[in-house]
Amino acid sequence: MKYKASLDKTAIIITILVSLLFGALIIFNFILPLAILLLIVYLICWHLKPLSYEIKAEEIIIRRLIKSVHINRADIENLTLIDKDKLSGTIRTFGVGGLFGWYGKFSNNELGDMSWYLTRRDKPILIISKTGKKILISPDDAEAFSKEYNKTTL
Repeated sequence: MKYKASLDKTAIIITILVSLLFGALIIFNFILPLAILLLIVYLICWHLKPLSYEIKAEEIIIRRLIKSVHINRADIENLTLIDKDKLSGTIRTFGVGGLFGWYGKFSNNELGDMSWYLTRRDKPILIISKTGKKILISPDDAEAFSKEYNKTTL
């Protein structure tokens, strides 16, 4: 089943502000190399944003315009909803922090290093692989996603 990945208010505001800023820099301060760089950054972020999450018999898929992420269910140790407070103090080590969502590499003292594929930060789902890799996702209906996963895993 597919689960939507809508942006939360913070991501919407950041996306609008960055879009306006990039547009203003391109239009009012037109320098060709800068314009090309800003367009490339914007398009890469847009293409890598999570569009939806899907639970299949053999895998969980994080759908993106390019390079969707496939997580083999046999490699998953645990999938659980976590409190958004566990994200407090997180730093972005390599990724996007609000433009079309939060995705890339992040780290904090409580959870350690993790990969984020979030469009909202209010109800994150933590996936821990058998090798200890941590992945966070954020389907709009996180509770239903978690229940469906756990129901089909038993």
